[in-house]
Amino acid sequence: MATGIGGEPESSDSLRTFGAVVQALREHHGLTREELGDLVGFSKHTIASVELGRRMPDIDFVEAAEAVLGNTSALRKALEHLERQPGLAAWFRRWAELERQAITLHTYECRMIPGLLQTEAYARQLFLDELPFLTDEQIEANWAARAERQRLLRERPNTAFSFIIEEQVFLRRTGGTEVMREAIDHILGLTQLRNVEIQIMPLVRESHAGLHGPMQLLETPKHKWFAYMEAPECGVLISDPKSVSALNGRYARMRSQALTFQDSVSLLERIRGDL
Repeated sequence: MATGIGGEPESSDSLRTFGAVVQALREHHGLTREELGDLVGFSKHTIASVELGRRMPDIDFVEAAEAVLGNTSALRKALEHLERQPGLAAWFRRWAELERQAITLHTYECRMIPGLLQTEAYARQLFLDELPFLTDEQIEANWAARAERQRLLRERPNTAFSFIIEEQVFLRRTGGTEVMREAIDHILGLTQLRNVEIQIMPLVRESHAGLHGPMQLLETPKHKWFAYMEAPECGVLISDPKSVSALNGRYARMRSQALTFQDSVSLLERIRGDL
């Protein structure tokens, strides 16, 4: 991802357009950047960065600004079309922005090693398996974006990361034996981080709360919860409190059904030894 002035992301047409809408609405209501910042709970510098197209606005900013600037829904609708980071699917970008700020992040995956835990070799195998086929440039952009996301594990030590992964993911040997050995070694290394908990859902399990498929949940610094569910060529960001609560309950049940952290580490070590 390219950077601009002061290390902020390089602006895009959609970000500049969004910023222009914010500025127009602010000026229509006779507010300075500082006054708008006070009303929405952000600094005047943040307001300036948004208006200049240098900062991707998050959902909290949009909702607060809508309430102050007339509830026209213009900002909500414009948010859906913002683009900034290459290598991330359009439907995933809003989730990725929330992910960067999360204080709690839960991930359940039954198909593959979650993106935040993947090695480069494992990720590249997934990219090679994409249909329609990706170009070399797309593969490079995808890996660069994924590697950037993975920095969260070490750069946000106060964020609690929880992962539940199906045992079958490690038995499939995606990419071959050497790729899987490296992948497991990498995950075992990440278990040394205090803020990362990894649990394995055993292959044989009579009761399983996660049969509806993969999901992710996160908590923002303002203690709002969001969920994300993905299928081929689409993804759904869920903010409805009732729906998110139900998914949180499902995830909590899965944590009790999966192996404990220590037993999960032991299982990964055994699988690694059998490769």
